[in-house]
Amino acid sequence: MPEGHTIHRIARDQFAALGHHAVSVTSPQGRFAGGAALVDGTGLEAIDAWGKHLFYRFEGGRVIHVHLGLFGKFFGVEGAGAAAGDTVRQVRLRLAGPEGAFDLTGPTACELIEAPEIKAITDRLGPDPLRPGADPARAWAKLTRRRTPIGVAIMDQSVVAGVGNVFRAESLFVHGIHPERPSNTLDRAEWDALWATLVKMLRAGLRTGRIVTVGRRDPAARDGRTRYVYKQEHCGRCSTPIRRWDLTGRWAYACETCQPRWPEAEAGG
Repeated sequence: MPEGHTIHRIARDQFAALGHHAVSVTSPQGRFAGGAALVDGTGLEAIDAWGKHLFYRFEGGRVIHVHLGLFGKFFGVEGAGAAAGDTVRQVRLRLAGPEGAFDLTGPTACELIEAPEIKAITDRLGPDPLRPGADPARAWAKLTRRRTPIGVAIMDQSVVAGVGNVFRAESLFVHGIHPERPSNTLDRAEWDALWATLVKMLRAGLRTGRIVTVGRRDPAARDGRTRYVYKQEHCGRCSTPIRRWDLTGRWAYACETCQPRWPEAEAGG
């Protein structure tokens, strides 16, 4: 599933090509034909990204909500023509304007929604580190009430919107926090520092289109290394073998030298 910086990048790039133009909206696959017809030919006023959700706002107040989920993808198309291989791709949604076109396949959600539904979606999302004015205190308030592992909590979209597995692993490593540490054992200074790192990493991903968490001058950057622990064999700082394990259905990664296990987790085996 794409992490939050990818969703914000999609919103930015698509709006640069389609924004403030009358947009052709179709559903070659047919599953979204009714919704597409209601906005076809109207102006696209904004594309908002919040966590892993996209909201396409058209003239007249109509909004298309897209959530890519595990299998959804956008394919950019040069010019306003159709992409090759449409039948194979099973295009749910095509957005086309004078400066480009984009095909959407396999999303979890592609639907026309109204203001109450938009509010229902955004109300259940935590602060997004890439959104202006995002308040980390909202996430902190939830963390203080949870004993779930911090590695689970920060990927809970109702706590923090947009963080995925790579940013989880890398941000926790930077601060020496083990993924199994109970959320409510972090103090506010630790959370604020972790939030600042998430903001920094996600912004870098948005800017470059890549996830590079190791600075060029960091000793860990030897041999072109770009990540500390995620899908690594050894720690980028101390060379300890990386532990990988299933943490509620997703692979977790940690250097248990740089990120010592929390005593309760150690006692529990």
